[in-house]
Amino acid sequence: MTSNLFSRRRAERFAQLLDEANGGRRHHVRSRADDHLAALVAVGRQLNADPPPVAVDPDFHTGLRAMLVAAAEREGVGAGASAPEAAPAARRGGLGQRGTVGAGPRGPFLPAVTARRARARGAILIGVTAGAIAVSGISAASENAVPGDALYGMKRSTERAQLALASSDLSRGQLFLDFARTRLGEAAALRGDRLGFDAVLDDMDSDTRQGVRLLTTTAAQRSDPAGLDSVNAFVTGQRRAVGDLLDGASRAERDRVRESIALLDAIRKRSDGLRAAIECELPAPAGSDALGPTPTACPGDR
Repeated sequence: MTSNLFSRRRAERFAQLLDEANGGRRHHVRSRADDHLAALVAVGRQLNADPPPVAVDPDFHTGLRAMLVAAAEREGVGAGASAPEAAPAARRGGLGQRGTVGAGPRGPFLPAVTARRARARGAILIGVTAGAIAVSGISAASENAVPGDALYGMKRSTERAQLALASSDLSRGQLFLDFARTRLGEAAALRGDRLGFDAVLDDMDSDTRQGVRLLTTTAAQRSDPAGLDSVNAFVTGQRRAVGDLLDGASRAERDRVRESIALLDAIRKRSDGLRAAIECELPAPAGSDALGPTPTACPGDR
C-alpha cells in the first residue's frame, strides 16, 4: 500500500515538473523525488525540443493505449461527473442538518473535491504516458550509441529515467544488471581505445555491484532466494561474455578484463553463501559491503 501510494505521488510530481519545464505554472513545493526525476524531465524537454526521427512501434502504441484505458477505468477518471447528481438527494435526505453527508456547509464542496481528484488522477496518467513515450522514443534512437557518440548522453539519461520510474528495489536491481550487459556490449565496440575501454568496464562493474547489492539485500530481507536466481543467471552469462573480451586483447586490456571476471566470481560466491544462509533459516545478516549482506556460515559448516 505504501509503495503504491509513493509511486502515485511520484508520478503526479513528475507531471508537475514536466508541466513547469514546458512553461506551465510553478508549483511552490519540493519533493524528495525531485532529484531522481530531474533526469526524466530533462529527457522530456529534449524530446520536445529535438524529437528523434524514430517512429513509435505499432505494438507499443497499441499496448500503451490499452494500458491507459485500463488505468483510467481503474482510477475512475471521467467518472466524477455523476457525483454532483447525488448531492441534491443527499441534501433532501438530510433535511439540511449540519454534519449530514452532502448537507449544510459540506455539500457545495463535494463537486470541487471530485474535480481535484479527477485532475490528480489525470496528472498521474499524463506523467506515466509522457514517461513511457520519452523512454521508448529515446531508447530506440540511442540504443546502439557508445561513448563519444552524440546520443550516448541521452542513452544514459534514459537509463536513469528508467531507474526513477522503477517501483521496487528488485526492479531497480534487475535494471542495473541489464545496464551492465549493455556496458559490456559497448566495451566490445571500444577495444583498442584504452581509456574508453577501461572507463566502460568501470561503469559495467559499478552497475553490476549496484544491481547485485539491491537483489541480495532484497533476498536476505525476505528470506527468498528468487533474487539470487537472477544474480546467478546474470553471472553465468556475463562471465562467459566478459571472457570473450580476452581473445585478441592487449596485455593491458586482458588485465582489466580479469578484474571484472574476479568481481563476477566474488558475486557468485556471495550469492551461494546467502542462499545457504536462507536455507538453514539464519536471520538476515547485520553486516554488508558493496555486494550486499555478508552472510555467516550455517552451524554445521563451521
